[in-house]
Amino acid sequence: MAKPIVAVVGRPNVGKSTLFNRIVGYRAAIVDDYAGVTRDRLYHEVQWLNHDFILIDTGGIQWQEDDLYTQVRKQAEVAVEEADVVLFVTDGHDGVMAADEEVAQILRRTRKPVVLAVNKTDDFTQNDSYQFYNLGLGTPVPVSAIHGLNVGDLLDELVAHFPKGEPMEDEDVIKVAVIGKPNVGKSSLVNRLTGQERVIVSEIAGTTRDAIDTPVVHGDQKYLLIDTAGIRRKARIDDALEKYSVIRALKAVDRADVVLMLLDGAEGVSEQDKKIAGYAHEQGKAAILIVNKWDLVTKETNTMKEMTEEIRDELGFLRYAPVLFISALTGQRTHKIFEMVDFVYSESVKRISTSVINQLIREIVTLNPPPTDKGRALKIMYGTQVRVKPPSFVLFVNDTELMHFSYKRHIENAFRDAIGFEGTPIRLFVRNKKGEN
Repeated sequence: MAKPIVAVVGRPNVGKSTLFNRIVGYRAAIVDDYAGVTRDRLYHEVQWLNHDFILIDTGGIQWQEDDLYTQVRKQAEVAVEEADVVLFVTDGHDGVMAADEEVAQILRRTRKPVVLAVNKTDDFTQNDSYQFYNLGLGTPVPVSAIHGLNVGDLLDELVAHFPKGEPMEDEDVIKVAVIGKPNVGKSSLVNRLTGQERVIVSEIAGTTRDAIDTPVVHGDQKYLLIDTAGIRRKARIDDALEKYSVIRALKAVDRADVVLMLLDGAEGVSEQDKKIAGYAHEQGKAAILIVNKWDLVTKETNTMKEMTEEIRDELGFLRYAPVLFISALTGQRTHKIFEMVDFVYSESVKRISTSVINQLIREIVTLNPPPTDKGRALKIMYGTQVRVKPPSFVLFVNDTELMHFSYKRHIENAFRDAIGFEGTPIRLFVRNKKGEN
């Protein structure tokens, strides 16, 4: 399920970035006393109570003719367009300004849920936020971002407006997100897999603006291919719509069961590839590494082997993901993709009985006993699987502090050797068993 999007908007210098940082929990956005410091959007995942959502910081909305302010306004407008809820920040010291009224007019036209925050309200005994009722956006919520006052109530109000659930999707459909940096061949691959020109293909990077859903049936299995816009490094993103599409791509990954991470065979693994693949890994998605444009690569005897080793070195956190070399243009090896999607998906939903897990744990401990710490030995009492997509396990131990990350990694590798889980991350959680020390 895609995470709700909250866009933080308002005129410049009302404390949007300070409030953003307060909600996120650390200094993630640049903050300065000068108006207009935040020139592009910054997004961050946030958790409040049982709600996970993506918070987008925006530049202030202004109507000056200066080109910078025009671009900033476009940034805010596209963020609002993508948002599920809008957090409109005003300044309690300044009161209602003409610019606030203009922003409010834009927000009323969107018909999106809006939560109105009156920032810089440091003295709640002299709360003058009533004047902000005139903006016609509901009850204002007084807050002090710099001191953290009333931010919890503000978050409660935000999550109250989140969508109550998404339409039921066919459980028999495997949702596949095609991700990667711009111009790596995502749309060409989708066209190849669907057998028709359902997606616009262009040599111009960033042609695909939105995440496009294409239903496909292959054999007896139904799929939903989600073609996403290419994700670029921030310094290379100049167009507001392309930045907007980054959020769409993140939402596409959230929705997916399997991601096809496309790499350019002629360029190898870039830093941006690592960031994109890292997001899918952190979200626990089954993954296949697709090396596209392999027809353009000059090959020698061990070219494919060497490229695979390079990928494994650069994307060490995705060692579980299979690698496939293709050409979306010529169709080389693309026929193998659906078979691999089926396989990694089945691995991601695999369930292992508790008896098998505990037999495996006993073998692991016998062959490679846990290290001791100051004379104390780690004891693993038992383990059990708690979920799938990704397969997740809880190990109950005598003391969680005795579980060194290297031994935890050893257990994970042993699970993979014995059970498989190819193409999917697995999660190991360690808990203290009550009464054991």
